[in-house]
Amino acid sequence: MKKKFACFAMAMVMVLGLAACGGKKEEAPAAPAESSNDASVSVFKVGTIGPLTGDAAIYGQAVANGAKIAVDQINAAGGAIQFELQSQDDEADGEKSVNAYNTLMDWGMQVMVGPTTTGASIAVSAQANADRTFMLTPSASSVDVIDGKDNVFQVCFTDPNQGVASADYISENMAGTKVAVIYRNDDAYSQGIRDTFVSEAAAKGLEVVYEGTFTADTATDFSVQLTGAQSAGADTVFLPIYYQPASVILSQANAMGYEPTFFGVDGMDGILTMEGFDTSLAEGVMLLTPFSADAEDERTQTFVKTYQEQFGNTPNQFAADAYDAVYTYAAALEAAGCTSDMSAADICEALVGVMTTISVDGLTGQGMTWDASGAVSKAPMAVVIENGTYVLP
Repeated sequence: MKKKFACFAMAMVMVLGLAACGGKKEEAPAAPAESSNDASVSVFKVGTIGPLTGDAAIYGQAVANGAKIAVDQINAAGGAIQFELQSQDDEADGEKSVNAYNTLMDWGMQVMVGPTTTGASIAVSAQANADRTFMLTPSASSVDVIDGKDNVFQVCFTDPNQGVASADYISENMAGTKVAVIYRNDDAYSQGIRDTFVSEAAAKGLEVVYEGTFTADTATDFSVQLTGAQSAGADTVFLPIYYQPASVILSQANAMGYEPTFFGVDGMDGILTMEGFDTSLAEGVMLLTPFSADAEDERTQTFVKTYQEQFGNTPNQFAADAYDAVYTYAAALEAAGCTSDMSAADICEALVGVMTTISVDGLTGQGMTWDASGAVSKAPMAVVIENGTYVLP
């Protein structure tokens, strides 16, 4: 079956403004600029939490790296708001993530970028809410992370947003296609996107002909799911999953000669840099992402160049979201009139009061705003993988 190479961009129309425990591995804190000795300068302690080791390390390392670049830039600019950064490893585990959070609190963390993954963020958000520590996760997209917590916000767009946007695009641009869905039913991220996708697909008259599930323990053999999708006549396979199982699916589909259009979401980001993966297997894969390293605007290119020089590889959207999170803190702390001698709890209350009033221009969205639920307002775009790179419209 011939693959379809198509992509789209959703318009982002907002008012422009300013603008992932234990501590198994700890990155050296990023020092504030020399001008921080000035009494008029406030140096805030910001911590990141994510999987710096383990299977999901590509995500946590990207978050730590993206945050570091933002901290370095802000400090070098010599403004009144500056940062000291420390990153902690949670191996994408909820219990270890809470331990990492406690380690950062012992260090004196005042604001948090993270955790990186959804499960860890759900665990930490409950603790941060009880402690009144402000939490801005760059990449945990489940609504369960922010639900009922007035001090927890997201930089990434939510799972419902991704599910709805994917269904809308497929129904509007791939008329008559038959869709199969393969998702991980023991993962809040995957399950959440699947739920909204299926609901929106039904509302739009999109035909879902097959659904197959897997768990963390069964993510090595997808022959049953792929055979089911192929037998049902699916010419598009929606994958609301992370890149590791997606790489196995692509490899096994290729081996059995099944060539649908594979359509993923932001968790697919990272597949092109996955060690040992043949990127030719991803040719024609589509995915939703708020960031492309191939974008030609000056800010993105500067970020990409700096990232490549410092870390030796190309940044993904997790790095970009973390970068935007730090700049969001700079905007919010200034808007709230916070100073670094304030307690984390006092800073939290101040930021809760201004988050719905600020607008931030970032790498992952122009004029980003937040509502009282903690969700960000920005739109995803779709890209297609061609010749080992993301291609924009």
